[in-house]
Amino acid sequence: MTRRVAVIGAGNSKFGKRKDLTVRELAHEAAREAFADADLEPKDIQASVISVAGEAFAAQGAPAAVISDYIGLAEKPTQRVETACASGSTAIRTAWSMIAAGYLDLMMVVGVEKMTAVSTSEATRLMALAGDSKWEYPLGISFPGFYALMATAHMAEYGTTREQLSMVSVKNHYYGSLNPKAHLQKQVTLEEAIKSHMIAAPLNLYDCSLISDGAAAVILASEDVAKKLTDTPIWIKGLGWGGDTMLINERKTLTRLSGAKRAAQMAYKMANITPNDIDVAEVHDCFTIAEIIAYEDLGFAEPGQGGKLIEEEQTYIGGKIPVNVDGGLKAKGHPVGATGVSQAAEITKQLRGEVEPKRQVDGATIGLQHNVGQSGQFVNVIIYGRE
Repeated sequence: MTRRVAVIGAGNSKFGKRKDLTVRELAHEAAREAFADADLEPKDIQASVISVAGEAFAAQGAPAAVISDYIGLAEKPTQRVETACASGSTAIRTAWSMIAAGYLDLMMVVGVEKMTAVSTSEATRLMALAGDSKWEYPLGISFPGFYALMATAHMAEYGTTREQLSMVSVKNHYYGSLNPKAHLQKQVTLEEAIKSHMIAAPLNLYDCSLISDGAAAVILASEDVAKKLTDTPIWIKGLGWGGDTMLINERKTLTRLSGAKRAAQMAYKMANITPNDIDVAEVHDCFTIAEIIAYEDLGFAEPGQGGKLIEEEQTYIGGKIPVNVDGGLKAKGHPVGATGVSQAAEITKQLRGEVEPKRQVDGATIGLQHNVGQSGQFVNVIIYGRE
């Protein structure tokens, strides 16, 4: 029988173009905040799991050793995990597994990426290498292209509109403007979002997430230890993971991520809840169409109705299910290895009632994170809750 595991500390660096900091210094910024949040010191931590998606971005081989040493965990066991953009939530699932199994009691998870040290074109090329290096990357398809194919398919099958895509951007920029840790703290109008220049039709500039620098950290503890250290543990209640074919052309449909649906079902079953029980969600909006598809894969909307959900503003605070009220990847930023850990830190603070008042979901007790790697080859869904 597994032990219960809780998040007892969370930290997030400022996301953005952090040219003044190295990857290890970004990690330290987030870890320091998590230590302070949990009222712990590095000596208290038994081991760490580090999420860094790209060594080329970090300009550092074996980055886990460098990062764990710099944040004060020298001589403590550490390991690095990598599942592309889902690396952060995979790191959390890895640490959860070791604690739930009774192997350890207190672990730190750190996710970090330093992406802006290279040019935009080089960053795009490096991320495109996560596509199949024989049959996709050499033919010029990058991740805007993958998600443009999904958007085109969703529009053709369900009538999803250009306006609905841009409404996701407007919402996430609004909440990003309220988040002091966000990369872009500015609002955009629907007209601005619709008329921004094309990246990969039908996706334009405001449909695409940011190339960012940043880090996040969470501290996980076993039930006995958590109850000794905090009055507000945030329990990991359900976990699910899924995948899909490597080649996007081999999938049965482009209007959903099959691995995300399976991951969500697994997490809901473990937590013994339904989608209607979720009070706040962090979903992987690497592109606006990804958020709309996530609404459907997670059961917040029926297939084909995700566009209607955002059009009716049901994913704003006060609606059916507030989503990405920290700005999401679209406005908060997407430092790849940090993203999944940042989602967990946000949910933790939401459930404690500790975020900025205008973006706090009042009375939230159950939160969900949905973290996607590549174009759906890796997906993690994790459900968190207060007692």
